[in-house]
Order: sequence, then structure tokens, then C-alpha cells
Amino acid sequence: MTTIVLDNEAVQALTNPAHPKRTHVLAHVDAVATDRRRGLRKSMVVPATVRVEAGWDRSDPRSAVANRLTINDHFLDHTSANRAAQIVRRTGLTPADAHVAVVALTAPDDVVALTSDTPDITRATDGQVRIVRV
Repeated sequence: MTTIVLDNEAVQALTNPAHPKRTHVLAHVDAVATDRRRGLRKSMVVPATVRVEAGWDRSDPRSAVANRLTINDHFLDHTSANRAAQIVRRTGLTPADAHVAVVALTAPDDVVALTSDTPDITRATDGQVRIVRV
């Protein structure tokens, strides 16, 4: 199983038709959908803090395209919040970037982070996560 974790820029590209990186991100989403049809197990996850930072309100009709995609929310529970807080203290990164790192580091399988913050996510994960720059 592969988990694709979306960061702020990837979410903004999905929710904004005019975003300059929309085509690039949609190509990754399409590849995940194609792999799923082939029977490969892949999931897409968005940390809840990233949704907030990107302004993705799932009840907003303008988010219809993104809402039709199978992207699961990852919520901060007690353990995840503590781990994210430790990453924020250690790195000075935003809570959303720390949440991306927590999701990536705790996934029980192969992880790919779609991010425009390659140096930040690399630092937050100590280089343990495969990153695709958007």
C-alpha cells in the first residue's frame, strides 16, 4: 500500500481551477486513480490542518472537483498532536507542515508527500519520506 500525503500547495492546486500547478497535481491524482483501477492499493490523505491552511471547506460547492476525489482526512489525535508539537519546537515549521510530517512518518506503508516545501518536509521527516515536488 502506498499513501500519498498532500500539503497546502497540492490542496490549493486541487481546489483552485486557476492555480498554476493544478495540471501537475491532477496528473498525480490521475496516476493514483489509474493504479487503483489496476488493483494497486494507494490512498490519498490530507492532514486536517492542511485543509484549514489551504481553505478547503468540503461543504463549499466551489470545492466540488476536489470533493469528488477519494482523499481522506487525517485528524490530529492526542498522540499526533504531541508529535506535531515536537516537530514544530524542533524545526520551527508551521503546524500544517508538522502534521504532514506526522502523517508521513506514522503511515504503516510506503509514503509519498506531494509538497512545494521540499526542504521543510525533508527536515521535518529527517529525510525518511519520499517527496514529489509540486
